[in-house]
Amino acid sequence: MINREENPDYLNAFLDYSATLNKSPNSIKEYNYDLEIFLKFIKIQFHLTDEQDFKKITIKDVSIDTIKKIKDTDIYAFTSFLLSKFNSKSATRARKISTIRIFFKYLNLKAPYEYRIPNNPAQYIETPKKDRRIPRHLSLDDSKKLLDVASNEDSRNHERDFAIITLFLNCGLRLSELVSINIKDIDFNEYTLNVIGKGNKERVIYLNKACMKAISEYLSVRPKNVKKQEDKDALFLSERNERIGRRTVQYVVKKELAKAGLDTRKYSTHKLRHTAATLMYQYAEVDIRTLQQLLGHESISTTEIYTHVNNDQVRDAVERNPLNT
Repeated sequence: MINREENPDYLNAFLDYSATLNKSPNSIKEYNYDLEIFLKFIKIQFHLTDEQDFKKITIKDVSIDTIKKIKDTDIYAFTSFLLSKFNSKSATRARKISTIRIFFKYLNLKAPYEYRIPNNPAQYIETPKKDRRIPRHLSLDDSKKLLDVASNEDSRNHERDFAIITLFLNCGLRLSELVSINIKDIDFNEYTLNVIGKGNKERVIYLNKACMKAISEYLSVRPKNVKKQEDKDALFLSERNERIGRRTVQYVVKKELAKAGLDTRKYSTHKLRHTAATLMYQYAEVDIRTLQQLLGHESISTTEIYTHVNNDQVRDAVERNPLNT
């Protein structure tokens, strides 16, 4: 929740402007958080506070005149501060710098006259390169084990929980996408599902037979007495007959992982998304562009993290070398 009363007016104006660009509520919340951290740093950098506890530094009094004094060297100092103070990962630093660039571009070109700044100190700031790490995922055997455990469980919500696991592993859905599914989003004739992804972008996911079977079996036992009018069309319901929440889904996944004997510290709902993408690329020979569309990635570079190969593939490639005679 954004506490706008603690923000300077120009920051709230930026958040409002971002909302008109159809940015998601989560993106706007991240903008606010990133800029709050940045403005707190600026107060330290410009000796505008004596507060030693970083969390207690307020930003309401950071004037637009102070913003006009910020130089590119201050932004570079901020990246160093993130590393030394918070040991921030490169991805975190990259996101914050991206936010700062968007913010200063707005102040320089789009802001109301009273907030307009003459120069953009972030214009030529380079975004820190992200670490290219292979995403953690379940193996094919572990994925089958997880599905087997979830399907054979005899509990009150086992049809629901099995459908959740099945959709994660077969479709590569984000957690936010799964909890937002409405029954009307599913075309039971065409085997398709409409989801709203990041940036409120809609895409169509094609459901295979395993998904359709799991959904149908759940719908046959899905509670009918839904409490709230806005939840009546929600696909997945909680124990209270309301739209299922993120934490409940995370609990379901953790519970099923534990029952399958898999490490719940290593795997999560997002790792199931990684698993779906990796298995489709490695075993179904899905091309990278198709995978990008299925996962709802804006940039192909994001999808490329799934094009890694395992040691068996490397060994097999060497064995199949035509000079191996």
